[in-house]
Amino acid sequence: MPSFLSDGLTLNYVDEGEGDPVLLIHGFASNLQMNWVGPGWISTLMGAGFRVIAFDHRGHGLSDKIYDSERYANPQMAEDALALLDHLGLQRVDIIGYSMGARVGALIAIEHPERVRSLVIGGMGDRLFEGASKSEEIAEALEANHRDDVTDPYARTFRVFAEATKADMRALAAVMRSPRTPLTAEGLNSIGLPVLIAVGTEDDVAGKTEKLAETIPGSEVLAITGRDHNRAVGDKIFKAGVLDFLSRRP
Repeated sequence: MPSFLSDGLTLNYVDEGEGDPVLLIHGFASNLQMNWVGPGWISTLMGAGFRVIAFDHRGHGLSDKIYDSERYANPQMAEDALALLDHLGLQRVDIIGYSMGARVGALIAIEHPERVRSLVIGGMGDRLFEGASKSEEIAEALEANHRDDVTDPYARTFRVFAEATKADMRALAAVMRSPRTPLTAEGLNSIGLPVLIAVGTEDDVAGKTEKLAETIPGSEVLAITGRDHNRAVGDKIFKAGVLDFLSRRP
């Protein structure tokens, strides 16, 4: 797979199809294969006539791993995405972010609105207003010798998922301990582009969508029926809702 440089790191990406470009930004402990290729997002978007770009965050997938938590702050993750757009010569894209990727996408929309045509906030509701829940418990779960040593059920789900993605546990623990400054209501209220908020109705990670929708002017909400945080990713309701949203945005 091709790669690009950002902040001295080599990051892995894919760029497929033709048409309006869509940038996919994956969630914590996932990677472009798990979040976008396997669930059929890239093939779905290409089939709808889009050019699809996705990358592995620093510390994830095939991208470089570092173990300094200070280098995993949201602004640095956002700069990686912008570096990829610059690498490809793309000025403006639609962004679909999931979970941690939704935080990154929202930050780009706030601070670099000229680079964003529309934004899909997937797997994230009013938790955007907060830091990561139980971040230290999750970091310790990732560093545990074995998943059976993890007693906190919430933290254990992250350890199990990280094992499934064959992730670098030490790198993910550094991500979890990074300065993850919550996005402010004032910043989100400044977003003036089309926004879709898509969250599973059984998602206990994302938080509620109502407050977030009230904060982002003109945003739409898509309920992904019967899905939790992980299972919502590839759901057909999610895909259909995004395609409809993209067909209506200016």
